[in-house]
Amino acid sequence: MQAPPAEKPLLGCRLLIVEDNFLVAQTIIDAVQDAGAQVIGPFSRMVDALEHLTGLTAIDGAILDVGLEEEESYPLAEALRTTQIPFMFLTGVAKHHLPSQFARTPHMAKPFSGRALVGMLVEIGVQRN
Repeated sequence: MQAPPAEKPLLGCRLLIVEDNFLVAQTIIDAVQDAGAQVIGPFSRMVDALEHLTGLTAIDGAILDVGLEEEESYPLAEALRTTQIPFMFLTGVAKHHLPSQFARTPHMAKPFSGRALVGMLVEIGVQRN
């Protein structure tokens, strides 16, 4: 497979976005779409994202907020880890507050820059399968 152009490093990638804040979700969407990704979501509830994950649409990576309204996204993170889909946390939760099983999970704190977000997605191996 040919490498995507440098200005579109996520060209063709399908990214699951789990974020309950509309403005933050839109910022994420803008950044990853500018990098060539196709957005799946955004989902503001973990159960909806989990349902989608077990559905028919394959994904190449995911961006998860930890705190979603009245729940946390850790069960979804575990499902992604089990299926070996690259994912990262983009959250206001400090890295040292994550459960120990996610201590090595890529983490970016809010606020964030779109360029840094795309760079981390490339770094963790999000690519079109």
